[in-house]
Amino acid sequence: MEEGKRVIITVLGLDRVGIIAAIANILAEANVNILDISQTILQEFFTMVMVVDTSHSRVELGTLRDMLTEKGKELGLQVTVQHEDIFNFMHRI
Repeated sequence: MEEGKRVIITVLGLDRVGIIAAIANILAEANVNILDISQTILQEFFTMVMVVDTSHSRVELGTLRDMLTEKGKELGLQVTVQHEDIFNFMHRI
């Protein structure tokens, strides 16, 4: 994997059927590989964090972010897409 091509995707919202599939389908269409995924339901709330590799993506990061954000709006979810460097900077102690 090329250095600096990992992206953190978070998904939050009310649980419903098809959330993981909807996000994974967009990533697959963009040729983005899922490296790690953590998903849980907290009462009725769905939470998911993904680490993905965008080194072979067919779309720019901004376009991918827009695609995922739009799908999130359709499903009533909050989707956040951050480059690994930005995520690490924001969450350092």
